Amino acid sequence: MHHPQTHEDALSGLLADLARDERLADDVTRAARVGDPEIARLPWEESRRHVDALLRAGFAAFTRDGEPDFAEADRFGAERAALGVPVAALLTGVHAGRSRVLEVAVSRGRAAGIPYDVMLHALLRLDRYGILLERRVVDAYRAAERDLGRDHREARIAVLRSLLLGEEREGVVADPARFGLRPGERYHCVVSDVADPAAARRLEQAFARCGGVLAPVAGRLSGLTPRLPADSPALTVCTPAVPVDQAPAAYALCLTTLRSVRDRGLTGLHSVVGLATETALAAQPLLAAFLGEALLGALDPRDDFHRDLVATALAYLDHGQRLDRTADALHLHPNTVRYRLRRLQELTGLPDHPSVPETVRWWWALRSWPAGTPEHR
Repeated sequence: MHHPQTHEDALSGLLADLARDERLADDVTRAARVGDPEIARLPWEESRRHVDALLRAGFAAFTRDGEPDFAEADRFGAERAALGVPVAALLTGVHAGRSRVLEVAVSRGRAAGIPYDVMLHALLRLDRYGILLERRVVDAYRAAERDLGRDHREARIAVLRSLLLGEEREGVVADPARFGLRPGERYHCVVSDVADPAAARRLEQAFARCGGVLAPVAGRLSGLTPRLPADSPALTVCTPAVPVDQAPAAYALCLTTLRSVRDRGLTGLHSVVGLATETALAAQPLLAAFLGEALLGALDPRDDFHRDLVATALAYLDHGQRLDRTADALHLHPNTVRYRLRRLQELTGLPDHPSVPETVRWWWALRSWPAGTPEHR
């Protein structure tokens, strides 16, 4: 004899487990990226952030009465339009993700012993929600696409994919001269972390006023420009002006730099020259791990005091080894800074007046310490 209440409780427990399972977002993100190469080009962290938000909104809507909340679906669709993801790739990714959620739900429902009829009813409801969510994603994508000026944008995308990636899009003629890009001239290469459609639009317009061409390339707003605007509404990295034939190498460098510093909380326009150290060091993660083990092996990442010591030392090196500037940056008394540095010296052997090579090694080790110390906490 079935006990409906018990089965409903089991179903509620299954949904609660799915909603709490952080690995599910990884699983669904992976499925979406496998479904289409255009989705796979997008940064993993950004795709996962949206998938996680969509899942949380979906489970919340599924387990309550009333109108579901599609705000995250709207945001997801609009941002994918801003990043230039083709709608076909978008749909492929959404379908793959939806299918994976259903597969996981069925597998875990069977393992939990939930009867077929109860599970079927729940899956039909979940799939109906998935269809509604998909429609909202596409509607938001189309609306943002219209606001961004799709026709003109497609031509810019074709030109930049040709110049930065060496790719030609079928049925689209790339004409750099149409946008004032000439073979004998030099241009700054730029890549931005912007995702918000309104901010993307402002950034494109700012670069257009400088005579530049900006459009989504492989999931990042990228471009070439003879002059740079005064600022950017999002983290944007740029190279010095280079000949057009060096644009692919400059573009690759911008991507490497952006990946190296995107978690530091930076905003605005930054030159790769000013971020050269971070970019070079980020290319050697194994060496960073060896440094951390050799220099900071006496510290415990789970110890809050040790984390404070690392954050203080990192701020000290970042502020020219000046106690007063470090104290101001951390909102601490100089004596507190001095005490923390002394304790770190006792634990690790940090030198009083490190040479330039020693400073680089300690700064690198502190920045890559396993605790993932926030910037100047």
